[in-house]
Amino acid sequence: MASEQRSPRLAVLIDADNTSAKIADGLFEEVAKIGEASVRRIYGDFSGSRSKSWADILAKHAIIPQQQFAYTTGKNASDITLVIDAMDLLHSGRFDGFCLVSSDSDFTRLAARIREQGVDVFGFGEQKTPESFRQACRRFFYTENLLPGKAKDEENAASAADKPLQPLSAAVPLIRRVLSQEDTEEGWVDLGTVGKQLLNLAPDFDPRTFGFKKLSDLVRKANQLEVAQEEGGPIRIRQKHGSRK
Repeated sequence: MASEQRSPRLAVLIDADNTSAKIADGLFEEVAKIGEASVRRIYGDFSGSRSKSWADILAKHAIIPQQQFAYTTGKNASDITLVIDAMDLLHSGRFDGFCLVSSDSDFTRLAARIREQGVDVFGFGEQKTPESFRQACRRFFYTENLLPGKAKDEENAASAADKPLQPLSAAVPLIRRVLSQEDTEEGWVDLGTVGKQLLNLAPDFDPRTFGFKKLSDLVRKANQLEVAQEEGGPIRIRQKHGSRK
């Protein structure tokens, strides 16, 4: 009898100095959509007040703290330890992906090196995270989208008290760019294809950034796009005739 296929094994490595503990619940919910968080480690100086909020919730998420005392200023021992651990775990060959949780561009080369080995990297950081790190990841998630109450359905998106990170108008050029690259009859493209190409083009693309839970909700609200769906068939979209260039 064939064994049940296992979810991808993931190593979740968190930079406590550059990540808020408020995203912990949302972070591990998002990671669970990708695979199994086999390793959960966090790096920082938990003797100080800066990382105390993380210290209070380590047990809840079974996160193993890697204590790094701040013996000197100007040198980040936590970053160095995280990188060393990541390379050790990479060369063990036991992991299908790494989740690097930080807004620090210093991890750009680490992400690139892991991907050179053929292993996926999923980045998690604030919107201020430099583009170099975001682009080095297969996918990048803005941690602001992981805060409680950020995922809205289509009905609540327009009236949500908390404003989206970016306006809907910022998503449309990316979608139009994908559509222009697809040579299809009358310009129609399956939404699933568009979604895959969007992530190839922009690893940080996420409908939640624009106030929507799903891509289908987003495209239905974009006035420069036409949406069609036959009964039982996939959603298809194309640019409206007046908006094509």
